[in-house]
Amino acid sequence: MDKLYENSETGCCPRFNPEPWDEKEIAWQNKLFIKDQVRSFAHIPLGFGKVMIKNMEMIKEADAFNPQPIMLSDEQSAWRTNIFIGVSKNVSGAEMVKISGRFLTKVFEGHFKNMKRWIKEMETYVKSKNKDIKKLYFFYTTCPHCAKVYGENYVVLLAEVYN
Repeated sequence: MDKLYENSETGCCPRFNPEPWDEKEIAWQNKLFIKDQVRSFAHIPLGFGKVMIKNMEMIKEADAFNPQPIMLSDEQSAWRTNIFIGVSKNVSGAEMVKISGRFLTKVFEGHFKNMKRWIKEMETYVKSKNKDIKKLYFFYTTCPHCAKVYGENYVVLLAEVYN
């Protein structure tokens, strides 16, 4: 597959800048995403690469890449995860959804084994802003290969909050 993003050193995921995402409040109104699912076994994704390749090929064919790539996950259970890939326009053949809401964001860096600690830190951060979490999304900013190349594994937690 040719380079997906011009600013990508790897030909895959662009280098992530955490500053615009760390401890911010953002509002989305009908932000467009492709929605898909990944099976999991005890929260470990199975076949994630195949699902991503299928969706990225559809996005490429539709010329619907976002200038700032974003891919969210929403764990439904230990056995299933919804993924949402931000796009610039509708993609034929894909399930399209729009996400709206107010979100508090916080950036974390490190190994995924720290996820429970990150979630607790996010809950504390949201409480410090006198807000309550409605839903929690995880923005994995790079694939494992690119994280290794860049030497950084950033994950953004987005807490949808009640207004």
